[in-house]
Amino acid sequence: MIFNIPIFLTYLRIAAIPVMVVLFYYDYPLATAVVFGLAGLTDWADGYLARRWGQESRFGAFLDPVADKLMVAVALILIVESQANAWVTIAAALIISRELVISALREWMAEVGQRSKVAVAFIGKLKTTAQIMSLIFLLYDKTLWGIPFHELGLIFLAIATVLTMWSMIQYLTDAFRPNSDEK
Repeated sequence: MIFNIPIFLTYLRIAAIPVMVVLFYYDYPLATAVVFGLAGLTDWADGYLARRWGQESRFGAFLDPVADKLMVAVALILIVESQANAWVTIAAALIISRELVISALREWMAEVGQRSKVAVAFIGKLKTTAQIMSLIFLLYDKTLWGIPFHELGLIFLAIATVLTMWSMIQYLTDAFRPNSDEK
């Protein structure tokens, strides 16, 4: 098994999940949001460092999206439980469903030798950024210095949900578009 700083950061992101859950249930919303936000930064940092230091690996390419999806799914579950409204629940269900569909699609495309058709796209990075911002705000869910974090979180959640569905459609379209040599 490969071990380097980028992979260590990915492990930290996974290890942050139970910490986030404990802080959430002990009613420390700021600490919960900070832990989630720092974990979100490791998502950017591990990929950046792996590319910069030439430490990209198949294991890292596998583990990084798994860590991201676990972190986002757990945060969404916590928020759905605390918010208890249809809009947040529908958004969470769409986001988690998209992650499952695209993960399965990537696995299938890899099996048929077409992995490059579903490579990470810029819209996926925008979606992840909007998700992380929305979840930080919704995990904190308070007003601080006159800033209504709950409302900002809902706005970012709406943006994240639209980008989530848009990116899913884009990935599915790209996956099933015939190659130029297949026409």
